[in-house]
Amino acid sequence: MNTAPPTAPADDAGPVTVVGIGADGWGGLTATAREALREAEVVIGGTRQLDLLPAACPGRRVPWPTPLRPAVAGLLAAHAGRRIAVLASGDPFCYGIGRALSEECGPERLRVLPHPSSVAYACARLGWPQEDADVVSLVGRPLAGLNRWLYDRRRLLVLSAGAHTPGEVAALLRERGFGPSALWVLEQLGGERERHRTGTADTWPDEPGDALNVIAIECRSTGLAPRLAAVPGLPDDAYEHDGQLTKRRVRAATLAALAPAPGELLWDIGGGSGSIAIEWLRAHRACRALTVERDPVRAARIGRNAAALGVPALRVITGKAPDALTELPTPDAVFIGGGLTTPDLLETCWAALPGGGRLVANTVTLESEALLADWYRRHGGELVRIAVSRAVPVGGFTGWRQAMPVTQWAVTKPAAVAARPAAAASPAACPPDAPTADRAAGPDRGEER
Repeated sequence: MNTAPPTAPADDAGPVTVVGIGADGWGGLTATAREALREAEVVIGGTRQLDLLPAACPGRRVPWPTPLRPAVAGLLAAHAGRRIAVLASGDPFCYGIGRALSEECGPERLRVLPHPSSVAYACARLGWPQEDADVVSLVGRPLAGLNRWLYDRRRLLVLSAGAHTPGEVAALLRERGFGPSALWVLEQLGGERERHRTGTADTWPDEPGDALNVIAIECRSTGLAPRLAAVPGLPDDAYEHDGQLTKRRVRAATLAALAPAPGELLWDIGGGSGSIAIEWLRAHRACRALTVERDPVRAARIGRNAAALGVPALRVITGKAPDALTELPTPDAVFIGGGLTTPDLLETCWAALPGGGRLVANTVTLESEALLADWYRRHGGELVRIAVSRAVPVGGFTGWRQAMPVTQWAVTKPAAVAARPAAAASPAACPPDAPTADRAAGPDRGEER
């Protein structure tokens, strides 16, 4: 099997037929899908999928290697000029191989013959409207990614990584205070060996079932589980921290100024506890973020916070800004939470931003405030002071205690100003499931004390 490095498609590269196949195998395929597989000279797919084909499909059968994604371009190039069919589980574009094929070939080269997805089957069996359930894939992704979707009375459909996933999910639910949640494990959906197992996370047995399964969850909290809102401004005690934490109300204002949108990449400079990057990622499943932290202990803590709050894709870079910023993908927004007076930090971040990119910086010190005032004079934007007071006992009465005010500068870079050359800001540049570690916090970190 050829797994050579990706090469450009040959001039005679023809269409690639992508055939969705379910647990019902050959019998569940349409006449069009069967004909495409019989005519294919090369059929690429998972070993389980290839074993579902009859001898009537004479084409060479090529199993996907592990890891799959880096091999896609090379395999297609190796068989250029032949009639290629690719087998996919169910709907190729529902968490399937369709994305990788479209990225490598271009959608115009694909002929896609989908089969009902496991999500469609699960909703049909349970009577759940698909739009009322959140789909979470644990195939090749950390279990901790499930944490961000846990809300009382919410329905989840979890694409399982294997036979042990249901038990792992049940254990996570118990640990997070969702032990009463109802579970359905739907195995071999659509096939002759289809089976459903039901129970709760509290009572789920340890023994594994069939490896081909989907887990349906109706979330039920014990009442002791922390209630985490879907909008920025999580409680401070949701984070493990050593005091280097942008406090709740300032954090909410900071995220509002950063204005996360689907698909955008944030640089969080001076990560502290990771709260800004974490809540940026929680804003939408397509948001991407990396954080730079110079203290290895804090960097590790950021990783734990990201996992606990359901965004293990946060990339944490251990290093000192601005040196650690030189090879990073181009950001859509930059937050500077510490180290503003570090030489060339603001200049480097400003140069990295493309036109239309946003920069937000917080500080509590006069020295950094003077710096922000100068940049505000030169580039405009908004310069605000955020002051928070709390009611506290004063003898037998109640009075206000004010925290240190935070000065915040927020600006959008004019579109006519060019960014420095940078690595492409593709999803691969900030991989969705590659937690790492870092953040450059300085003494002038913009914290509400």
